[in-house]
Amino acid sequence: MRIDHILADQDPPAPVFSFEFFPPKTAEGERNLYAALGELKKLEPSFVSVTYGAGGSTREKTIGIVKRIKEEYGLEAMAHLTCVGATVAQLHATLAEMRDAGIENVLALRGDPPAGEEEWIRTDGGLEYSRELVALIAGGYPFAIGAACFPETHIHAESRQADLEHLVEKVREGVDFLITQMFFDNAVYFEFVKCARAAGIEVPIIPGVMPITRVGQIERMAAMCGAAIPDGLRAELHARGEDPEAVLDFGVAYATLQCAELLAAGAPGIHFYTLNRSPATRAIVSALKLARPWEKAVYAGSISRPSATRGEPSAAS
Repeated sequence: MRIDHILADQDPPAPVFSFEFFPPKTAEGERNLYAALGELKKLEPSFVSVTYGAGGSTREKTIGIVKRIKEEYGLEAMAHLTCVGATVAQLHATLAEMRDAGIENVLALRGDPPAGEEEWIRTDGGLEYSRELVALIAGGYPFAIGAACFPETHIHAESRQADLEHLVEKVREGVDFLITQMFFDNAVYFEFVKCARAAGIEVPIIPGVMPITRVGQIERMAAMCGAAIPDGLRAELHARGEDPEAVLDFGVAYATLQCAELLAAGAPGIHFYTLNRSPATRAIVSALKLARPWEKAVYAGSISRPSATRGEPSAAS
């Protein structure tokens, strides 16, 4: 099922929970992935997604994993697709393969430079921007199109305003929903949604959350994507730095509170960056489903759920 339809068809209104996975490089990693999928399936996620390696290095794995998730696990799955290392003809071939495999959802991304390269360079015969990839998909394929957005501004953007203007252009080309980069301060998300709505962006904006399980790992990943770790949060993590179990417990508690506030404020759901692991995400989603904070949405008017269907008026307009 198309994710834009999933977002629009929640009756009664309820948030979507989704999980992101990446194609493993080893046999052990593959076993871990499918073990996590088996556990997380019990939570009945609205959809899952599978990333696309730098330079298209995992194209076949990504498509194969998405197909297996749909066929063997009965879950809706979205394939990521990037512009990196691909000509327009190759992108068309990949999209046709996805379509013929029964995949209905694509997350369109520019992508990061291949390993060992710092600067992003357009492939000869390829595309420069993610908005061009969105336009290519919308112009000839039946997919629901997702895209990424950056509450704290893309690390390569000229400015916050320029980044927002690029996002507006991307959405106009045919994006059906947005998923944010991870963040650790909900005020950042609320302000970003406010600015996006003021700029005319009406599609659902799903917050992306990464449960903290290891201090060094989260600090490296946050630095790579430009996500700020609040001073208080960093201090609490380092106070537990020598006790991995304490870090994990605190990380689960922090993410649960973060997600509860987002959902109580009317966020359309939560997209979890799982790193192919299940325990932290399972604990958080299970607690949220018991507490149902979205039924206490005291701030819902500020980030209400606009229509996910392209072209329909939004309640937030």
